[in-house]
Amino acid sequence: MFFDNREKRKQLAKWVIGVIAACILIFLGVRYISSIAAAVSWLVHLVRPLLIGVVLALILNVPLGMFERRLFSKKPTPKKLRARRPLAIVLSLVLVFGIFVGVAVLVIPEFVAAVRVIASMLLSTMDQLAAFESQMDFSRLPFGEYLSRIDIDWLQLRAELELWFKQAGSAIMDRAAGVIGSVASSVIDSLIGFIFSIYVLANKEKLKRQVSRLIRVWLPEKFGGKLIHAARVSADIFRQFIAGQTTEAIILGSLCAVGMWILQIPYAPMVGALVGVMALIPYVGAFISTAVGAFMILTVSPIKALIFVVFLLALQQIEGNLIYPKVVGAKINLPAMWVLAAITVGGNLAGPIGMLLGVPIASAAYALLKEATDRREQAKMPADAPPDASAHKTAEKSDESGSNA
Repeated sequence: MFFDNREKRKQLAKWVIGVIAACILIFLGVRYISSIAAAVSWLVHLVRPLLIGVVLALILNVPLGMFERRLFSKKPTPKKLRARRPLAIVLSLVLVFGIFVGVAVLVIPEFVAAVRVIASMLLSTMDQLAAFESQMDFSRLPFGEYLSRIDIDWLQLRAELELWFKQAGSAIMDRAAGVIGSVASSVIDSLIGFIFSIYVLANKEKLKRQVSRLIRVWLPEKFGGKLIHAARVSADIFRQFIAGQTTEAIILGSLCAVGMWILQIPYAPMVGALVGVMALIPYVGAFISTAVGAFMILTVSPIKALIFVVFLLALQQIEGNLIYPKVVGAKINLPAMWVLAAITVGGNLAGPIGMLLGVPIASAAYALLKEATDRREQAKMPADAPPDASAHKTAEKSDESGSNA
């Protein structure tokens, strides 16, 4: 009988206790959700400098590995080997921050100038329309009687448009001042995170051994092994994503600049650099770079702006169907639907950084969930299953991986 079996009674008792404890925790979590959210926010604020450092270290670790493999690879000496890691860190910092600062210096002044030119053109057009209306004799035109009844005060419209530009400019300046103030207020956290990232990069092998040792000693063996495996898979996918996304961004930016130069579209180097940097943000970055590039080119030639939009849309189709699947898609193995979901959720949680990190995080979760599902499926498969069942399952996996790529 069931109740005569001591082991089964113990298992049932553990299951009942576990269900009751889970229900209590869920009830307390729902009941005190605001207090829990406040505690989590306080904890995140407390460790924010360390989180910034970890994110910077993850990003900088990709070029760091590239530089370390190439520095002093021929005829290494003990002195050169000691200097390789610090020199690789410095080169990685110069490369990453130099790219973003260089693109910002190139694009932001020209974008501000483009806004001024567009505003001046609109105000000048209002003046010309007002002069044209005052001098035009509508009685000589077909339907002139009906046209003369259209009463548009172009001067009043110009004044309102000019006021709107001033208010929008003031709002942008206020927002920019707020951003600068927030950056200045968190400069200490950013500085601490920057220093922490350098320490992490300089001692990453030692930190890895220490964390692995702590996990194996203080956590159950099975859970600790799964945790280490999850961290290893996540790190590998993140490294592959950053390397592939950077390669794809360089290819796309170069093709964009060369194509604009061939089509004689202005701002070719600048827009090409912007397209390359924005390509680091999957899907969303393409729309941002298209809008900003077309707006700047519009100040020179509306026809050229239209040609640029058509050209960049065609180039993005080639990139999405040929370049991206080969360079990035095959590495992260994440379907496009989940890529878009990861970008949306990451952007809402952490802005541009969340958009960038959301894809590798979702890809790691997808890979780990797929591994766990495959293991459970294998465990539940009957031992006397027909041979074609495993073959059919393998074929389904290959079809799925091919469609994901």
